[in-house]
Amino acid sequence: MKTLFVLMAQYNGQVVIPLERVCKDYFTHLTTNMFERKVMAGLIKIPITRMEASQKSAKGVHISDLSEYLDGQRAAAMKESHQLNSTPRSS
Repeated sequence: MKTLFVLMAQYNGQVVIPLERVCKDYFTHLTTNMFERKVMAGLIKIPITRMEASQKSAKGVHISDLSEYLDGQRAAAMKESHQLNSTPRSS
């Protein structure tokens, strides 16, 4: 199943998901401010979309970007799992 389609169903077809919802659903260990700081520092590789150029503008994550991020995290986890489970271990 494609991640993007699941997200479309989860967010009722909404294209830009508010940062608060993204944090609540996928970054529960972070406040919205901490999430934004980590993104701006390059620690979380997901673009934040602003609705206007204003600093006070509403911010969110485009559903396609969230989908790509989640798929990338899964790919990294699969790679790590494969490396851990396929390495011959000596006794």
